[in-house]
Amino acid sequence: MHQQPDDPAAPRPADACPTGPGSPTRPVAGSPARSADGSPTEPSAESGAEASDVPARILVVDDDPTVAEVVAGYLDRAGYRVDRAGDGPAALARAAAYRPDLVVLDLMLPGMDGLEVCRRLRGRGPVPVIMLTARGDEDDRVLGLEVGADDYVTKPFSPRELVLRVESVLRRTRPAPAPRPPSAAGLTADPAARRATKNGTELALTLREFDLLVFFLRNPGRAFAREELMREVWGWDFGDLSTVTVHVRRLRGKVEDDPARPRLIQTVWGVGYRFDPAGREAD
Repeated sequence: MHQQPDDPAAPRPADACPTGPGSPTRPVAGSPARSADGSPTEPSAESGAEASDVPARILVVDDDPTVAEVVAGYLDRAGYRVDRAGDGPAALARAAAYRPDLVVLDLMLPGMDGLEVCRRLRGRGPVPVIMLTARGDEDDRVLGLEVGADDYVTKPFSPRELVLRVESVLRRTRPAPAPRPPSAAGLTADPAARRATKNGTELALTLREFDLLVFFLRNPGRAFAREELMREVWGWDFGDLSTVTVHVRRLRGKVEDDPARPRLIQTVWGVGYRFDPAGREAD
């Protein structure tokens, strides 16, 4: 990717990833300790990978140890777990053993080229692949994409750009974590299951009562006018405002310990209603 000289994000010469076998090997600052096969023993504590409980595992396949070291170092510091392989058969073996979330795959590999490795990887399952090659020919790029590569990076490249490409591909291919059902004050509402509970006991709510509870749980501490509740909860731009009053009263009857003295869904005189998770006495 060409970047203008005045671009503050443009890579410095030291950031350019070497390509040839004669390139001098240089250490990557902050590189993790590695096992005998060259893969990091532990993931970096720094953040930057996909937001999830378990960082994505990246398999870097390149027969040039300098390129592999640089790429692995940048990915590790971005928060990913990184494995490495130096040829096609080793890549297939490690992919089968560790099931990576994405493969950074050099096209020019000894014994089995990257295209064949990509074909075999994709034959096993939909693992994302970013092709890495010194070739700049359009036919090679097209062929790589045709065999299943999700992106294509030509050497020399900026390792920081490669990290951004990895993040972009993972965002497109990894399933987004399911949002946690909103909950507060012993109340939980699961929109996917259309199920609400109070202290573990299921509540019998109508559809409109359920939607109102979800809205309150997602917006604690803020006062809403009845017009806002009609529009934001049910999508009504006009209607009888007493409908909101009725639904609030019915919802209170199911979630309040004492509906006659509501603490959770409070009336804000002159405004509307406010959900207070602390259940404090209304003023």
